[in-house]
Amino acid sequence: MKKEQVVNCQFSVWYPIFKKHSIKSVILPLPQNVIDYLLDDGTLVVSGSDHNTQQTDINNTDLNAEEDIQAPEFPEFTSKVLEAINALGGRVFPKLNWSAPRDANWIALNSSLQCDSLSDIFLLFKSSDFITHDLTQPFVQCSDQDSPDPVINYELVLRKWSELIPGGEYRCFVKENKLIAISQRDYTQYYPHVLKQEEQICQAVQEFFSQHIQYNFLDEDFVFDVYRDSQGKVWLIDLNPFGEVTDSLLFSWEELMSGGEIAQQQDGPAFRCTTSEVTVQPSPCLSYRIPRDFVDLSRGEDAYKLIDFLKLKKSQQEESEEEEEEEEESAPQ
Repeated sequence: MKKEQVVNCQFSVWYPIFKKHSIKSVILPLPQNVIDYLLDDGTLVVSGSDHNTQQTDINNTDLNAEEDIQAPEFPEFTSKVLEAINALGGRVFPKLNWSAPRDANWIALNSSLQCDSLSDIFLLFKSSDFITHDLTQPFVQCSDQDSPDPVINYELVLRKWSELIPGGEYRCFVKENKLIAISQRDYTQYYPHVLKQEEQICQAVQEFFSQHIQYNFLDEDFVFDVYRDSQGKVWLIDLNPFGEVTDSLLFSWEELMSGGEIAQQQDGPAFRCTTSEVTVQPSPCLSYRIPRDFVDLSRGEDAYKLIDFLKLKKSQQEESEEEEEEEEESAPQ
């Protein structure tokens, strides 16, 4: 994955090309003082110009209502954001050049990425590692690290809020302008209709790709997300670099990189989905809600942590047994 490929997957690059096949959106330049605010660690204080002032300590959940902290003001930017939100129907889905704060929806009052004010957006953005990655390390996994980083003009993307059913979202992998694989986007759940409609889904996505996407994007290797609605119409949701910075979902990047192996298995793209309740997996975003150690232990991904945990439990059990023996010996006969 080259830095140029990452640049080409910015929303403001691909959206004008495929605008009529995607969700209505507004792109606003992100002022430097807003970027500095988003990267500032510590207490989150949001201006009450569009909502009542919100105060959240990122590092300490103990709130002090009496403490007077001055909220930063971005009057011109706030005005533009509110104007865009109103133009998009009053509710929006926010993101930056590449990422949405999907890892931070747990902090919102409605546990959703739906926003109707700048304070809603700031709360999600300042709580999101995905957003921080966009702002600080967009090229960290690129192979051409020796070349200078391209200059990035950061933007706030506001997308008209749409009630998308997770079972209708699919991630599509393209190598050398050929659609090689399709994965259920939300692989953490089992959707019976996906398994039953596999043939129709593949056909609809392939037709959409060949008619609207193929040879129209700037790169020949890329990943795109689509949504198939209840009428069978396919919409373009996002475009991502073809590389490990993008979640491969039910495939591995090893098999995707050697796309020939997948292509040899069947004529069309390989299709994978969660096939039963037994194969349901935990959401990868869980690691952003609770300590990573607990997630690793629950999945059995870190053998050393598991060994330490078992040793601790054994030690606690032995101490408990010793205490019981001492109590029995000291008990009156």
